[in-house]
Amino acid sequence: MTSTKRNWLIAVIVILVVAGSLYSFFKGTYNRFVTLDEAVKSSWAQVENQLQRRFDLIPNLVETVKGYAKQEKDVLVEVTNARARVGGAATVPDKIAANNELSGALSRLLLIVERYPDLKSNQNFLRLQDELAGTENRISVERRRYNEAVQTYNVAIRSFPANLLAGMFGFGKAAFFEAPAAAKTAPQVKF
Repeated sequence: MTSTKRNWLIAVIVILVVAGSLYSFFKGTYNRFVTLDEAVKSSWAQVENQLQRRFDLIPNLVETVKGYAKQEKDVLVEVTNARARVGGAATVPDKIAANNELSGALSRLLLIVERYPDLKSNQNFLRLQDELAGTENRISVERRRYNEAVQTYNVAIRSFPANLLAGMFGFGKAAFFEAPAAAKTAPQVKF
């Protein structure tokens, strides 16, 4: 074999190795982004499942409280309006904001319940309150899992050199589920 043929053979092998490495990198990175993106979507779906559960429980809770707390109409209207905004939210950030508003309204509703000892002992109310508390715990767990998936995804798409591919293929940053500013202050119970 002549030196020219050998040089061409070496060049072709080097080109094939480099091309294979680049292909593996692009394929592996793209597939990782797809997997992480789907994990974020799946986690969000679990959050929505629990939010829907709470959404469905609220009318029963409001109706139970209505009979006892007729003069607390403003808070009941606020809960109902917040629930309607949750139902009308279309994007993930809108859903997060609407659900944070609903959480605040529910907190105020449960504070009102403290003023009505008869209501607190009503079996229907107790059952609904337990269901709501369990649902809030589930929501908390699913929010945490969602935020973990978002963190993993966001780190992956922002890391070099994968961030070059993320931008090229349209993988954008996902939104975290953050607590509203009002959640940082403890509610006041007044009798």
